[in-house]
Amino acid sequence: MKQIQEKSTMSHWPTRLAALFACALVPAAAWAESVVQSVSGSQQGSGEVIRIELSEALAQLPRGFALQSPARIALDLPGVTNATGRSSHELNLANLRSVALAQAGDRTRLVLNLKQYTGYRTELQGKTLVVRLDPAVIPQPGARVAAADPAIHFSDSRNAQVEEVQGIDFRRGQEGAGRVVVDLANPQIGVDIRQMGQNLVVEFLRSTLPEALRRRLDVTDFGTPVQRVTTTQAGDRVRMVIEPRGAWEHSAYQTDSQFVLEVRPVKVDPNKLTQGAGYSGEKLTLNFQSIEVRSLLQVIADFTNFNIVTSDTVTGNVTLRLKDVPWDQALDIIMQAKGLGVRKNGNVLWVAPKDELAAKEKQDLEAKAQVTALEPLRSQAFQLNYAKAEDVARSLGGQQSATGSTASGAGTRILSVRGSVFAETRTNQLFISDIPSKLEEIGQLIGKIDIPVRQVMIEARIVEAEDTWGRALGVKLGATDLRAQQGGTPGWSVGGSNRIAIGGNYLSNGYQTSQTSTTVDYSNTQFVSLPADTSSLGATAATFALSLFGASSNRFLNLELSALESEGKGKLVSSPRVITADQKSALIEQGTELPYQSATSSGATAVSFRKANLKLEVIPQITPEGNIIMDVDVNKDSVGQSTSAGFAINTKHVKTQVLVENGGTVVIGGIFEVSEIESINKVPVLGDVPYLGVLFRNKTRKSSKTELLVFLTPKVITDRNAPAGR
Repeated sequence: MKQIQEKSTMSHWPTRLAALFACALVPAAAWAESVVQSVSGSQQGSGEVIRIELSEALAQLPRGFALQSPARIALDLPGVTNATGRSSHELNLANLRSVALAQAGDRTRLVLNLKQYTGYRTELQGKTLVVRLDPAVIPQPGARVAAADPAIHFSDSRNAQVEEVQGIDFRRGQEGAGRVVVDLANPQIGVDIRQMGQNLVVEFLRSTLPEALRRRLDVTDFGTPVQRVTTTQAGDRVRMVIEPRGAWEHSAYQTDSQFVLEVRPVKVDPNKLTQGAGYSGEKLTLNFQSIEVRSLLQVIADFTNFNIVTSDTVTGNVTLRLKDVPWDQALDIIMQAKGLGVRKNGNVLWVAPKDELAAKEKQDLEAKAQVTALEPLRSQAFQLNYAKAEDVARSLGGQQSATGSTASGAGTRILSVRGSVFAETRTNQLFISDIPSKLEEIGQLIGKIDIPVRQVMIEARIVEAEDTWGRALGVKLGATDLRAQQGGTPGWSVGGSNRIAIGGNYLSNGYQTSQTSTTVDYSNTQFVSLPADTSSLGATAATFALSLFGASSNRFLNLELSALESEGKGKLVSSPRVITADQKSALIEQGTELPYQSATSSGATAVSFRKANLKLEVIPQITPEGNIIMDVDVNKDSVGQSTSAGFAINTKHVKTQVLVENGGTVVIGGIFEVSEIESINKVPVLGDVPYLGVLFRNKTRKSSKTELLVFLTPKVITDRNAPAGR
C-alpha cells in the first residue's frame, strides 16, 4: 500500500510502495528559492531528530510519504536545490542509516533510509526543517509484542461545533460488495474506524444523530457480507456498528461531505494483486482537504507512472479521504464525483468532462466516416488454401460468384459500404475491392479463417459379455409284471380270488392282465416320467438306470436318474472407428437389412426393409485446452426371433454428450442383466416325502448374467506439415 497525506503527521498504517511519486500540490512560485546547506542528525531519547539547514525558510511544511519495505521516509522540497556537495549523508543513528538528497527538476527529494519502519513529524524552526522520528519497536527473539491500538483515525475532527448527520443509506456495489453511505454536515467531521471481533465500528466525532436515523438496518437480502447496520448516539459521537459475515475486507473513502465504507467478500486469487470490486491497481491512501482536481490528478499520475492529459475545462476542488484503495478505484471515484470521464491510449490518460469526451468522439467518428466515403478503393486477391471461397465471401457480407449470382451474408457485414467481393470457385480465390484499412482488416481475418481444420479419430468398443450356469435333475420310475405272458397269474392277491395289477398307465395294466394279446409296451410301464429338463440349457443330460428283479422272477422295478450341469461364458466385441474434422458429423454402420411386407396407399403390399445395424454417429469438438467434447449416438442391433410379421430386432442404443481428454477412454453406458430361474415338477404328495420324494420329481435351475459396455476413445490427429496459420 502507498499513502499520500496532506497532514504533517504520518499515519502508522503499514504501507508498501513500489514507486516514488511527487506531491507537487503547491506551486513552485509559492516557495522561496532556497538551497540545502547542511544535514545533521542526533539521538534524543528513544527517537531521532534530523535537521536540514536551508538558506531560505520554507513557506509551509513539505509533503511526504513513507515506505514499509524497504523502510524509508521521503519528503519533497519544491524550489530547493542541493548545495551540500554530496547526495548521501551517512548518520548511522539507532534507527536511521543515512539521508539521501535527489535533485529532480525544480525540487529536491529528501529520503531517510531507516532500519525499522516508524512514523515521523515535521516542523519548521526558522530556516531549519526538523524531522522527528518516532521510537521504533524492534521485538527481541522470543519476545511478545504488545498489540497496537486497532483504532484507525480516518480523519481528524476540525468542526468547531457539534454537527448533525444528514442521512444513512445502504447499497449493493460491484461483485457483491456492501456499501454504507453516510451524508455528513460538512467535510470537517472526524471519523474513526476500528474492528471489534467480527464487527466494524465507525465513530463520527463531535456529531449528533437524529431520532429518525437511530435504527437498526437488516440488509441480509442485499446478498453482501454485511448483515446488519446499527447506528446509535454515544456521548458526543455517532457510533455505527457494521456486522459482516464470512471472509471479507473493507475500505473507506470520503468525497466532500459523503463518507462511504465498502465491505466486500474476499476472493482468493494468487494471480491477482488486489482483491476488490473489479479493480486491480496498487493500493494507496489519500487524504486531502479542498484540493484542486487538476493537482489531485497530477498526484495519481506521479503514483502510477501514467501520463495524464487534462482538459482546460476540468476545474473545481474536492475533499477526498481514501484508505487502502486501489488507485484505479480512486481515479474512478474522482471521475464520478466531478462528472468527468477518462480515455486510455497506451500509457496516456485523457481526462475531460463526459460531454466533452462524447462530443470529441462523435467528431472523430464523423471525420472518419467522411474519409471512408472519399478514400479511393483498392483491389486485392486472396488465395484460399483450406476454406471455400464462397463460404468466406458470404461471411464477409455478400459475394458475387463466378456465375454472376450475388448472395448476402446472414451475419454482420464486414466490408465497408463501398466494398465488394468476388469469389472464383475454380481457383478458390477471393477478389476484394475496398478501402485500404478494410483490406488490411480482412486480410487478418482471412489469415485466421483459412487454416487446416484439426481432425479427430473416434474409436468405439462395444463389449457384450455373457455368463450362464444351469443344473437339471430328473427321474423315471416304472414296474413290469410279465407273469401273465409267461402262463402264470398276474398281479397280487387282495383277498379271495381278487387280485390287483400295477402299471404305468391303463394300457400297461391291460397288457399285464392279458386283457389284450398285444405285448407289453415298455414306455407304458413308467409310474413317474420326470426326466431332467434340458431344453433351456442347450445340452443333453447324462442318465443312470437301475433295475430290481429276481433271477426266476417275471417282475421288474426300473429306475432311471438324469442329471445335467452346464456353464458357459462368452464375449462379443465390436469396434467401429471413424475419422472426422472438428465439429463435423461422422457416421459409420454395418449390419443387415431385413425385408418385411408393408401396405401401400393403393392397398397393395410391398416389400420394405429395416436395418439391424452396428452404427456409430459422432460430432466432435476440440476445446482450447485440447480436450474433446463429443455428441455420440451408438446403436448395436441384432436379428431377433421370427414373428408372423417378420423378424424382431433386438436393439441396444445409447445417445449422450461427453467430455474426454485427448487419447483418454471413457465408458459412456452399460447395461447389466441378471436372470435366475428355478422350476420343480413333482408328483403330488409323493414328491414332498423326505428323501424318497426325489424319486417323484425333477428340478431345473438356471442363472444367466449379461453385461453391455460402450467405450469411447477420441484422439486428435496432428499433422506436423500442416501450417499453423498465415
